[in-house]
Amino acid sequence: MAKVIGFKENVDYIDRRAVRMIVTNQKEEIVIVFAQNGNYYKLPGGGIDDDEDHRVAVEREVIKATSCTVTMEGECMATTEEWMDGLHQTTYCYRGRLIEDTGMPQLGSDRMVDGLMHEWISLDGALDKMKAHQPTSQLGRFVKERDLYLVEAYARAENRLLGPQP
Repeated sequence: MAKVIGFKENVDYIDRRAVRMIVTNQKEEIVIVFAQNGNYYKLPGGGIDDDEDHRVAVEREVIKATSCTVTMEGECMATTEEWMDGLHQTTYCYRGRLIEDTGMPQLGSDRMVDGLMHEWISLDGALDKMKAHQPTSQLGRFVKERDLYLVEAYARAENRLLGPQP
């Protein structure tokens, strides 16, 4: 079952599919991306092209955002359905492992404007940062809710989520 973010209104929506990945390294840290323009943390990922395989899409999008080559592990672990500003997006989240961090992100001009930077951090540290930051845009608030849900789903699956669970 997917977590629903936002609500459907009486408008025409553009349908979009997207992928995100929880990437772990040898230290069992995960990579998160900070968007300076908007003050929020997110998972690496992006849109799926028409008829594109999820593995191809997520591995491409992760290298764009982080410079990391990765490999997808297993099936989709969580999904979200998002309704915002005429966009209806379904996001699929996967686990992945780091192969190499090349240190050379391939950010497009749209991502450079957002001031994206990635960091490797413990799962608990990522959850703390994602919860603590207060996004300054509507997009940032949606991304925070979506990606915090996805990281918490990962932590539950790994039996690493402490405290009350939804």
